Amino acid sequence: MRAILHKLMQQPFATFSKQELKKRLSDIQYRVTQEADTEPPFKNEYYKSKDPGEYFCIVCGDQLFGSQHKYNSGCGWPAFWGSYDSKNIKEISDFSHGMTRIEVRCQKCNAHLGHKFDDGPAEHGGIRYCINSASLQFKKENK
Repeated sequence: MRAILHKLMQQPFATFSKQELKKRLSDIQYRVTQEADTEPPFKNEYYKSKDPGEYFCIVCGDQLFGSQHKYNSGCGWPAFWGSYDSKNIKEISDFSHGMTRIEVRCQKCNAHLGHKFDDGPAEHGGIRYCINSASLQFKKENK
């Protein structure tokens, strides 16, 4: 998997066929990243993780978040108060499900990642990126 991510990270932009993604991604990864679905809270891979490292887009391999920005928000999904580089994500108004939210997507491949809220830590600007584990690939920091 890491070899595939490394190869994908070298591409200037990322577009993938539906068939390729269905082969490469698990069912939940596909539904979250391609259909803007949401995985169950408290039952996902990274919401409790405290390991140091970096989080990459599961689809294209672009670096999105670092563990230094991760915190326990109590929401049941990985929460970050900042991104690795704001140029690597894009924010879109989302009015689905009778709510007004900001959807967060990967800038490189347009994969759905989660949502941005304004109830994060005040000392970090009040931002909370609530991100689906299924949209992420974690690379543990080597010590």
